[in-house]
Amino acid sequence: MEKRRVVITGLGAVTPVGNSVEETWNNIKSGQSGVGPITKVNKDEYPVHVAAELKDFDPSTYIDRKDVRRMDPFVQYAMVASHMAVEDANLTINEENASRIGVWIGSGIGGMNTYESQFETFQKKGYRRVSPFFIPMMIPDMAAGQVSIALGAKGINSCTVTACASGANSIGDAFKVIQRGDADIMVTGGTEAPMNKMSFAGFASARALSLNEDPNTASRPFDKNRDGFVMGEGAGIVILETLESAQKRGAKIYGELTGYGATGDAYHITSPAPEGEGATRAMNQALKDAGISAEQVDYLNAHGTSTDLNDKFETIAAKSVFKDHAYKMAISSTKSMTGHLLGAAGAVEAIISLKAINEGIIPPTINYETPDPECDLDYVPNEARKQELTTVMSNSLGFGGHNAALIFKKYSE
Repeated sequence: MEKRRVVITGLGAVTPVGNSVEETWNNIKSGQSGVGPITKVNKDEYPVHVAAELKDFDPSTYIDRKDVRRMDPFVQYAMVASHMAVEDANLTINEENASRIGVWIGSGIGGMNTYESQFETFQKKGYRRVSPFFIPMMIPDMAAGQVSIALGAKGINSCTVTACASGANSIGDAFKVIQRGDADIMVTGGTEAPMNKMSFAGFASARALSLNEDPNTASRPFDKNRDGFVMGEGAGIVILETLESAQKRGAKIYGELTGYGATGDAYHITSPAPEGEGATRAMNQALKDAGISAEQVDYLNAHGTSTDLNDKFETIAAKSVFKDHAYKMAISSTKSMTGHLLGAAGAVEAIISLKAINEGIIPPTINYETPDPECDLDYVPNEARKQELTTVMSNSLGFGGHNAALIFKKYSE
């Protein structure tokens, strides 16, 4: 059976560097960081003092204030980004097409803010004072559920939970739904709102977060002096659509999604497999799915978390996949600016990849000062680069050994 071509017709995002796609992209390409002092918890109680928080986020633009109170922030972020994406796609959902439009939005940890606050209420006041909305505010699938309800999308409704690969896996899984003919349009991406006491405690205890107190240098992927990731929050949503549907609607097309690879390390709960073996297989799988050679990839948007093992093993994996081309190909980590959005990271980076293709601009890896002999590729240090782009790969890797790779291509008939 011939695969149906899948294109991207709408984008929506709220990120630490902007409350829209355009604001996010303009700051990304100019190398502006969204990292700053932690404000949402008492930073003096933790060894970590910086994070990439949303600024001036107002959900009431798209959500009734009464409903906002019944949604954890991770759902609010997804709702706002989804409305933005649907508006951007100029998509009307009605009785005629609702059953052919699905929603697939991932989250790594779901409603941790709700869980934390309601557990504190339970401890102090007992079960009767726990909100009846506790469960539907907390469970990770509720971003997809609430978006589906708000939009009236009645096709497949799902949520992928694969830690930091959740957003990318969700887009890839939604891509396959369309390819196999189960839907014509998918609202898909990832969302995360981890700015709470337990998230900071857990990641800090695991020694995963940067202890650098300087917001301007804390997130420094591939730099020799990197010491951990900077936690971020936000959401990224894309509208995937069959080419036939997009053409029929006269929709603008940002690009085509042509390849998806997903593998498991079967190795360790937090550490990536040695030499990036699982990431290597995911990238190769995506290339095979897209039907292209490694040399055809112009730019790799790396997972690039600013942790010692991830950056080293992802570099090794890139060399394994791209061979000599790895030394000629541009690679960058936009987490140097956004921080690590966990379950939303892959979705936001998919949007960045598409904007890079459309504008012919490769975003930089900022805060890159000291080269690491073990990370010796072209990481587009500190300043964006103008370059015509036809094909971009975006990697996402998650705790539990989840690896995902997406391939986007400039659209041509």
